[in-house]
Amino acid sequence: MRALRMRSLDGEDRAPQPLAPARWDWKAVERVLVVRLRSIGDTVLATPSLFALKRFLPHAAVDILLEDWVAPVLEGHPHVDNIITVEKGGTASRVRVARQLRRNRYDVVYNLHGGTTATLMSRATGARYRVGLETYQYARLHNQLSPSPLTVWKREKTHSVEQQLALLGWTGVPVSDLPKTHLAVTDAAAARIGARLEAVGLAVVPFVVLHPAAAFATKQWSAQNFARVAHELAERGLPVVVITTPDQTATVHDLMEHSTAPIVSMSDLSLPDVTALLARARLFVGNDSGIAHMAAAVETPLVVVFGSSNTVHWRPWASGAAGAAAEIVLEEMECQPCHGYYCEKFAEPECIKRVPVERVLAAVDRVLRESAV
Repeated sequence: MRALRMRSLDGEDRAPQPLAPARWDWKAVERVLVVRLRSIGDTVLATPSLFALKRFLPHAAVDILLEDWVAPVLEGHPHVDNIITVEKGGTASRVRVARQLRRNRYDVVYNLHGGTTATLMSRATGARYRVGLETYQYARLHNQLSPSPLTVWKREKTHSVEQQLALLGWTGVPVSDLPKTHLAVTDAAAARIGARLEAVGLAVVPFVVLHPAAAFATKQWSAQNFARVAHELAERGLPVVVITTPDQTATVHDLMEHSTAPIVSMSDLSLPDVTALLARARLFVGNDSGIAHMAAAVETPLVVVFGSSNTVHWRPWASGAAGAAAEIVLEEMECQPCHGYYCEKFAEPECIKRVPVERVLAAVDRVLRESAV
């Protein structure tokens, strides 16, 4: 086991520290599993925990269990030995994966999710130490129950990254330096994106990636607003690449109809390709989404428009720790944050609708200045 050193504010070198004494003999640990089901953003925000584990246990295997559709986001990740996938909602897949996890004979399992499937999978491993929060619905299926991350960190509020690191730190893993998120750019994805950019004349030109889509209306700033941002970026000499999934092309069409700027649209990128594209961008501007977390994880400067979400908990980690220049823009309202699935107070989600273009553009200018080479 090893610990990298960090420099404190007083100039002294200090090693990252755990948040509590070790709860077992770490020298005997050979295999660790991290369970982090659900979305792209959730997966990206788990990477500081993967880093902390691999740093602490360089000779142990560190595996992660993900849903199959999101697993490519960690392709080539240097702090993961094996990515194990389960189909979303697939009973047969769950049984097959549970048997595989049992065969792997993990020493320690961290359940970073707490949902039913994640908890059942954690229990199915039969690992000697199964770590979860005491507030999980089926907490009894774990045998190492951490108190609230607020208690562990001794804070009133915590980010999602800090909540996950709290589970590790409570068991004796050094996490006090709050590692950044990180994604790998694979050679294959870099080559594919290089060819795409060459084809549209952007191979050696600074460009901005816009991501105008979101999972819910409460998080989706209007396409017309993004069109105005695209126009202003073009005026500053920065061409725009808009990325979406194939089923979000209507948003792209809406944006293009309201924009006078030339726009390159890419709606067929794999997750590794998105990572490679973001890593080459001069700036990212988009909604609160998993793609924004991906941009932060490759240290691309970014501006993120927030609506219903809790910014303390879900802001891109770059804006909460050492990382790329980043700003979030939101219109504070009494009803914010909320669950975000729909707006309970207004006919339409006013929190995201009221964010003015001028404030986003001001944030863009500040981030561009701050990140200028």
